[in-house]
Amino acid sequence: VFTPSAELNTKNENIFPSQFILEQNYPNPFNPATLINYHIPKDNFVQLIIYDVLGREINRLADHNLLAGSYNAIWNGKNASGKEVGAGVYFYKLKTKDFIKTKKMVLLK
Repeated sequence: VFTPSAELNTKNENIFPSQFILEQNYPNPFNPATLINYHIPKDNFVQLIIYDVLGREINRLADHNLLAGSYNAIWNGKNASGKEVGAGVYFYKLKTKDFIKTKKMVLLK
């Protein structure tokens, strides 16, 4: 059954994700930047951290309290000091009180 959007009544409803989700970055492989989407079903302290293959922290894209909702972050291939990192495999981790998920991405030069 198709319902035209004009008939949907969502003005007074809050629409939140039903679960924690960390999506695959896009594009992947990437150069010079990539987009990371994530979804938080309830208010939470959120960290989104980039690591190299040796497990060293490269950058923090999120490190604060967020309200429930959908978010995105762009990583520009730079470390916390603003210097470009080398080509290779990197990992990004979404961490909250109730959820941890890590995914892999590839930076090409």
